[in-house]
Amino acid sequence: MNLSPVSEDVAADAASFYGDPRLDALAAIERRVLWLSTSIIHHANRVRPNVSGIKVGGHQASSASIATIMTSLWFGQLRPEDRVSVKPHASPVLHGINYLLGSLEEKYLTTLREFGGLQSYPSRSKDPDPVDYSTGSVGIGATAPIWGAISRRYTETVSGVPSRGRQYSLVGDAELDEGAVWETVLDSNVADLGEIVWIVDLNRQSLDRVVPNIAAGKFERLFAAAGWQVITVRFGHLLESLMARTGGDALRERIVEMSNPEYQRLLRCSAEELRRRLPGEGAGSEAIAGLIAGVEDEVLIRAIRNLGGHDLAALREAYSQIDDTKPTVIIAYTVKGNGLPTEGHPQNHSSLLTVEQYRQLADRMGENPDAPWTRFDPSSPEGQLVRTTAETLHRDTQPVVAPPTVPTDFGRTPSGTATTQAALGRALLDLKRAAPEVARRVVTVSPDVSSSTNLAGWVNKVGVWSVEERQNWFSDDAETVMHWRENPTGQHIELGIAEVNLVSLLGELGATWSRWGQPLFPIGVLYDPFVERALEPWSYGIYAGGQSILVGTPSGVTLAPEGGAHQSIKTPSIGLEQPGCTSYEPAFAIDAEWTLLASMSQLGRPEGKSAYLRLSTKPVDQQLAAVPEDPAARERRRRQVVAGGYVLRAATDPSATIVTMGALVPEALAASERLAAHGTPVDVVCITSPGLLYEALQGRNGQNQDAPSWILDQILPPERAVPMVTVLDGHPHTLAFLAGVHQVKSRNLGVDSFGQAGDIDDVYRYHGIDVDSIVRATLDLTQ
Repeated sequence: MNLSPVSEDVAADAASFYGDPRLDALAAIERRVLWLSTSIIHHANRVRPNVSGIKVGGHQASSASIATIMTSLWFGQLRPEDRVSVKPHASPVLHGINYLLGSLEEKYLTTLREFGGLQSYPSRSKDPDPVDYSTGSVGIGATAPIWGAISRRYTETVSGVPSRGRQYSLVGDAELDEGAVWETVLDSNVADLGEIVWIVDLNRQSLDRVVPNIAAGKFERLFAAAGWQVITVRFGHLLESLMARTGGDALRERIVEMSNPEYQRLLRCSAEELRRRLPGEGAGSEAIAGLIAGVEDEVLIRAIRNLGGHDLAALREAYSQIDDTKPTVIIAYTVKGNGLPTEGHPQNHSSLLTVEQYRQLADRMGENPDAPWTRFDPSSPEGQLVRTTAETLHRDTQPVVAPPTVPTDFGRTPSGTATTQAALGRALLDLKRAAPEVARRVVTVSPDVSSSTNLAGWVNKVGVWSVEERQNWFSDDAETVMHWRENPTGQHIELGIAEVNLVSLLGELGATWSRWGQPLFPIGVLYDPFVERALEPWSYGIYAGGQSILVGTPSGVTLAPEGGAHQSIKTPSIGLEQPGCTSYEPAFAIDAEWTLLASMSQLGRPEGKSAYLRLSTKPVDQQLAAVPEDPAARERRRRQVVAGGYVLRAATDPSATIVTMGALVPEALAASERLAAHGTPVDVVCITSPGLLYEALQGRNGQNQDAPSWILDQILPPERAVPMVTVLDGHPHTLAFLAGVHQVKSRNLGVDSFGQAGDIDDVYRYHGIDVDSIVRATLDLTQ
């Protein structure tokens, strides 16, 4: 790429422009932050040896776009109680700032995207310097501070200690294409969060091109309609001073109405070209031409790119207008690659400066390319501002409250007919009676499906959380079963029908133990068919340190009358594949209780884990569970349930083993009785967690040293290794690996096609998971 004209003024004396000692010092810091972020990426790509030959990458232009905004925020606005989510591609700017503030050692500046070094995108768990929010997955980092604000407010009701601070999101304009952003902005809970401040880096470019139709006006209207305060920072003071002259109104209208590609092209023009192109052909062209005719070349070149997002005074003025009674968005016009030789180039998103360009930049900025990690003289105005900022932003180590001990068993044995979905609501109510200190830290979340997922009793008991108390107009209606009492001490958060919002909030509620020092037990409930829609943001929340329980219910083709649209197929394998998560699919109410309590005991602590529970609305005779009456035998069963499975029926001399899970346990037991009557005795093993069993198998094979393997010996002992039939209401590969424990022949039954509406017997028969299919598969293996 060719060197752009703007690079000539990179080292210009800011004092001649601002005339404010503090802004002068801030401008010097801004240039150093730009230099450091550029150098961090340059070293990773041009200096550090690259044995593999694979491009390391980085985003110098994206970092340059927001360097002014981040400098003005950190060194002029932030308080220690504030938190900031930094757009993914600006991580080098964050590292540069942290280095200047003394919270990142110099040795890390050369390790961007190196194993054990600075991460590609800001990471709370992996970066060596302070990171408030992990970002990287488009839209999730942008919205995280909103859910962080709700989580922070919620912890106040638990701790009794007020804990507030602004929650900033630094968002690239192209990131606003992500639908999850608008799902969050439109949620009814958000309009009351005055601590939310978004700053949109409006550089009008995405990865591939200058986006032709990005318009601040559209964003302004969308945010305003959602109840946000909107502040637009369009032009800097130099450009505003030109617009104050004769012909300035025409110039303003021309630039505002200009298409994004046309404006970006002006950034690549010499002064002569600018004088020819800028006036345009409209009614005000002569006035514009007359105005710029008297402007020096250097000033004209600087003015056309003097946008508000690169003007420290304009940004400071914008911050002063923030209304803390409602969420605020600041739309700041910027230039992608500002101050770099690649400035304004339509394909500069991931481009890297050449060695020659980097050295030319160093020369213009007065930096040493061979020793790029210079800090300010402590006695200089810049050094003093850095020091006072570091002192101001210092955070004491957050004391972490240990979560209360979760009970393992309520001691009750369900009888009659029940569903695992109903067992969830019952267990939460039992928890409130048996362990109120634990129940006080439970917060449930639902996207408008509380009643249909059996949370009504719990919600009636604990109330609904809201920023302020709201009157329940149906409190005196005798026919209203669900009581919607909304107040700041409620323990259920109801969202709109947006699963991504649900899991994003779960992630932040699950991070309060490390972020605010207050552990919670967050439990989110949604229909199991929609787990996959929410899986990516929930997974990212786990990556970022959020520990929560996701309950998918109802599930599978067992939801027969609903048809294929509401029948999940792939979700049972989530526990096999999702890092940091244990998956359970209990068959009986007691199994649901035990696995829920075990999952809760893993939350809110270092090395904790999230959990996914797949529950069913299928009524099951609870006597089939055959829960031992002896206390020691009962505890042995409980330990097996939470470890992954147990033997439900043991034959004297088995010819085969039927391995089943969840809703299909009754069919497996019925098949075993028919087989026994035909002289083919079988064992029946009930699986509760395929993921834990897979980890156990890996542990036994020496591939996972931390995974205990004792459960395999108890449910699949080598002396009872016989052909195996696996069957579940989900994809058959979920349990297929179990045949490899002892290398036995197997048949794997499950669901591998879209569902059908109908009676449950018809649907099971259609998918080949009915009793007849289990019997046939077993006989195929044994006769």
